Amino acid sequence: MTASTETVLFDYWRSSASYRVRIALGLAGLPWQTVPIDLVEGNQRAPEHLDRNPQGLVPVLEIDGLRLTQSLAIIEYLDETRGLELLPATASERARVRALADAIAMEIHPVCNLRVAKHAVSASNGQLTMKDWMQAFIAPGLAAVEAMAEGPDFLYAGRLSLADLCLVPQIYNARRWEVDLSGFPKLVEIDAHLNTIPAFAAAHPDNSPR
Repeated sequence: MTASTETVLFDYWRSSASYRVRIALGLAGLPWQTVPIDLVEGNQRAPEHLDRNPQGLVPVLEIDGLRLTQSLAIIEYLDETRGLELLPATASERARVRALADAIAMEIHPVCNLRVAKHAVSASNGQLTMKDWMQAFIAPGLAAVEAMAEGPDFLYAGRLSLADLCLVPQIYNARRWEVDLSGFPKLVEIDAHLNTIPAFAAAHPDNSPR
């Protein structure tokens, strides 16, 4: 791609992965232009988007003359280049934060990806609904994160970390699919606190272009 000074986020308003990156951009204090990619309409499969990301996924971030994909890789790039301090200083602490982040982003999120859920519903011949599928995987996934969480305000060690950027979009998604959160008091409390932080509040899907 041609080097540009403008930061551009190819985004879908309800994408958990895009939501994470919007939070990170807000924490970095970076202005950016949003280019909506409608996943429901299939815009992610258009040739121009596949040229940006052969996986046909969002987000894609154009920044510093680069074109970056995969939300956690993007967030770690922003962390390293903008000094966000989303990962602790020691290797053992970084491993724990990444384990919390991965429990959400690598375990819950992929199986609840829109294309996976649609395929499962279609293959069930009417035995499953989207809500059935989402609830079946989100609830036990969050139960594991609840057991791993420290709290009260953040997932790990009383400080903001990469894991928190993964939690808030997943809780939003859980509420969207009417997952019962009563069994996850620590996560609900942490989510409430995080949403008082301006970068988290501004990144909410209701505030994102569609």
